[in-house]
Amino acid sequence: MADRPNSPRGDRRRRQLVDAGVALLGDEGWPGVSTRAVAERAGTNPGLIHYHFGGLAGLHEAVFRQATDLIVGPMAAELLAAPDERAALETMRSLLARAPSDGPGTRLAAELIVGAMRDPALGAVLRDELRQARVLIADRLRLLHPDWPRARLVGAATLITGAIDGVMLHRMIDGDLPVADALSAAEDLLEGRE
Repeated sequence: MADRPNSPRGDRRRRQLVDAGVALLGDEGWPGVSTRAVAERAGTNPGLIHYHFGGLAGLHEAVFRQATDLIVGPMAAELLAAPDERAALETMRSLLARAPSDGPGTRLAAELIVGAMRDPALGAVLRDELRQARVLIADRLRLLHPDWPRARLVGAATLITGAIDGVMLHRMIDGDLPVADALSAAEDLLEGRE
């Protein structure tokens, strides 16, 4: 964000521009998130994008962060609120059942990955978000397993985050992915069943 003094009006305008960018990202992908299109969707002057964000790159970063929060935030909050691993699996089962594999959230998630792969600045944002998710999961596991060494907590958090991302990615590509079977297998592993 450009170094501008904050005011309620300026904050509203920034939110309006970011919301317009997120909507365009979901509708048209990154090519649709242009200065002109965002300003038009927000009903404002394109010059305000430079004023508030320092240009299109700054706006893209703000849109990326907001879209990440919309996609990852609710899921992370529900998973971290689960009292234990088994409850987290049930939460995951419920979340995946509610989210269509071809809905607007799926398009946003795909565009986040594309943006992160093409733009190093957006890649750095996603990297930081993923690192933060792993820290939160490791902290939650520390509460559940205070005797685990740090390396195990970090390793488990990395596996959990990777597994969630992998299942979500595969589900975007294959709407018939046997998610229930995968979660049942994970549950069996937690229980130590063969």
